[in-house]
Amino acid sequence: MSILHNNVMNAEKENLTYKFGKRIKFERIKRDLSQEDLAELANTANTTISAIERGISSPTLDMVEKLAKALGYEPYELLIFKDLEI
Repeated sequence: MSILHNNVMNAEKENLTYKFGKRIKFERIKRDLSQEDLAELANTANTTISAIERGISSPTLDMVEKLAKALGYEPYELLIFKDLEI
């Protein structure tokens, strides 16, 4: 891999959208939920969950609130990344 590619990959891992997506995926898997299950609980499409988890879509604050409720958290708690391996 080139140095530029490595720098881009490292920058993505520092991106808040990327970290948030990893957090959602971590919490979903921890609860043994499929993307479809979480989408239903959060009243959204499974394609939305997929895009958020891959870090290619930044959720709105309303969506953060829906995801938090679906996963049993307060919205701010989903922004704590210390227990994630990124």
